[in-house]
Amino acid sequence: MSVELELARFSPDRDTLLTIGVFDGVHLGHKYLLSKLLGEARQRGLLAGAVTFLQHPEELLSPRANLLFLGGVEERLSLIRKEGISFIIPLSFTMALARLSARQFVGLLQQHLRMRGLVVGSDFALGKGREGNAENLKKLGQAMGFSVTVVPPLVINGEVVSSTTIRKAMADGDMSKVHQLMGRPFSLQGKVVTGAGRGMGLGFPTANMEISPEHTLPPDGVYASWAHINGKAYPSMVNVGRCPTFGGSQHTVEAYLVDYSGDLYGRELKIDIVARLRGEKKFKNAEALKEQVAEDVRQGRLLLDTTLRN
Repeated sequence: MSVELELARFSPDRDTLLTIGVFDGVHLGHKYLLSKLLGEARQRGLLAGAVTFLQHPEELLSPRANLLFLGGVEERLSLIRKEGISFIIPLSFTMALARLSARQFVGLLQQHLRMRGLVVGSDFALGKGREGNAENLKKLGQAMGFSVTVVPPLVINGEVVSSTTIRKAMADGDMSKVHQLMGRPFSLQGKVVTGAGRGMGLGFPTANMEISPEHTLPPDGVYASWAHINGKAYPSMVNVGRCPTFGGSQHTVEAYLVDYSGDLYGRELKIDIVARLRGEKKFKNAEALKEQVAEDVRQGRLLLDTTLRN
């Protein structure tokens, strides 16, 4: 479907103020930008809207980058809505869209979305060859009759809050920093599928989660987490890795829900990861692994109890 057809599905009932981006992870930097959008929209009596791309532009423009997402599309749209945005326009990032000049793209926003202004970050750019940077957008705005508000980045502890910064913290296994920059724990969500059944044999039955291959995963290891099922949170331990003790080769995400009993197969499970307990390790036998898992559960529960109290 063309950009024009996708935009034509939406008909705002009054003039709009827009922001544009992937909003991967909808972290605190994004929320700061969205709050500025909302404030200006209320002040000017405009509808606040967000245009987001279903694919990351780098997937198309730099296919070798292998860029993974911090969250799924539905989660992203839900989190943006929770910020109070009046409407969200999800667009497919195609080669046809990538070839549009900045003038052509904002012209379509004016035509179909009644756009009267843009609110963007200081490093934002749109259009072919990223020609529509903040400075050029302001010039276009003067010529085409729309405003451009440039929002400086949010800085926490001397670092700019960005998806890139969060991915680096994730790669380091620093889930506390990830939480700090995202404003919430990093989460994984997926359907529970049939696994090898080794956890049951060890006395710690695990739920094997089907995670999208496009979703970022923390480094291999064991994590203390909260598992959400039926509106209730259960302390849980999550293993990300290949189960080297049993010679596993497939990358899996397995969760052990400490105080839960029941069949989870086929159900959607959401895991909020709190802290990394240890890296993945190959044990000499199943009994040694069982002892370590028991210790992981003990340490994880102590950590989660502290988290809950705080």
